[in-house]
Amino acid sequence: MEIFEKIGDAASKTYKMTAEKTSKIAKETKIKMQISEHKKDIKDIYIEIGEAVYEKFVRDEDLDLEALKQSCEEIQILSDKIVKCKDEILKLKEKKQCKNCYEEIEIVANYCPNCGFEQEAEEVQQKEETEVEEDKEETENE
Repeated sequence: MEIFEKIGDAASKTYKMTAEKTSKIAKETKIKMQISEHKKDIKDIYIEIGEAVYEKFVRDEDLDLEALKQSCEEIQILSDKIVKCKDEILKLKEKKQCKNCYEEIEIVANYCPNCGFEQEAEEVQQKEETEVEEDKEETENE
């Protein structure tokens, strides 16, 4: 009977791990689609700005700087959304971004393997604390 319990436990753990990974992949894909949509919207705004500037040039009219400013603000809002989406993806992957070269690296890395830049110690400590808490939870659940 003990063998069947071990097999059941192993199957259960495997199922949970697979379900988690599948969920993370689905979330990451959804976020990447949002990023693509935001980039498309930014490109559309760039095109609108270019067309507006060219029309004013052809007609020898003054530019409406307030409209241009508003378009630039829209681009900034969308750019901020893209940054937040990328941060969400990094969290899902349990990674971080090097502050120097922007390479995706392990969250516990002290130095970037790409450029050698020293990483902030706070992030490493937070990850270690999170891992300790997760280990405690798993032990309590067993």
